[in-house]
Amino acid sequence: MISASVDSRPSGRIGAYCGRFAPSPSGALHFGSLVAALASYLQARSLGGRWLVRMEDLDTPRNRPGAAATILRQLDGFGLGSDGAVLAQSTRLRAYHDVLAALGERHLTFPCGCSRQGPGEGIYPGTCREGLAPGRQARTVRVRVSEATIVLRDAIQGKFRQNLAREVGDFVVRRADDIVAYHLAVVVDDAWQGITDVVRGADLLASTPRQIYLQRLLGLPTPRYAHVPIATNAQGQKLSKQNGASALAEGRPARTLHACLEFLGQRPDPRLQRATPPEVLAWGIAHWDLSKVPRRAAIVARSGQDR
Repeated sequence: MISASVDSRPSGRIGAYCGRFAPSPSGALHFGSLVAALASYLQARSLGGRWLVRMEDLDTPRNRPGAAATILRQLDGFGLGSDGAVLAQSTRLRAYHDVLAALGERHLTFPCGCSRQGPGEGIYPGTCREGLAPGRQARTVRVRVSEATIVLRDAIQGKFRQNLAREVGDFVVRRADDIVAYHLAVVVDDAWQGITDVVRGADLLASTPRQIYLQRLLGLPTPRYAHVPIATNAQGQKLSKQNGASALAEGRPARTLHACLEFLGQRPDPRLQRATPPEVLAWGIAHWDLSKVPRRAAIVARSGQDR
């Protein structure tokens, strides 16, 4: 059995801290996106670290023309500028395929002929791990997980344990449409960019053990993790581009930043709603306290998204 225990709790001021925000260009940012971006930014800045923006544009069927430029313009309007050039994952295809080849040479992956409607849905039962059935062609590439228990001590969500073999199964690292899967690309890029800390939405917590497992296989460092609560609508659905969340209004950015700080449990001064974005961010950096961030999702009224 492989057991990986990762402690993501803060350990004081970190000189080499490097965080990141990594949106996908499938549409404009909404309130929930800005919450994650702001939390990541304030954690980096409060510890004297760097903050990078990465555009996760590998899923080409979901990309929308002009969305990447819109996202960067929105971030700039809220004063959230990257400390380095914005990395587009579409420029990194060679690196991902090199890693896939290396995993294959070590027999850590295998071709799978299962369709999404078949055994490949849900917990993968290992149908193709010993070879493709006669007449079946490879569609995806999967990682062998064996008996791997990952224990993550998230800085916000606390202890999270997942046995990959029993709860996930061998997972896809190259999709049927030949697109490199998110889990592989994010691991490779976090290591390449020197990311030490990942602050992102709690909807990604359950996928983190797969990323830690890949980091172990590849001999890459594991960042510290902090998963902030997700914003939901009145029906309890995560605010997302897929369920029609409103794009951020470009007017009154200070009020929107103030609402994000409130959502993150920081209790900002009400007068900041009439301030400038740099003034709100300065307050946020000076008063940022990760321990005050709540664990659970919170409902955001439509009017709250547009503040």
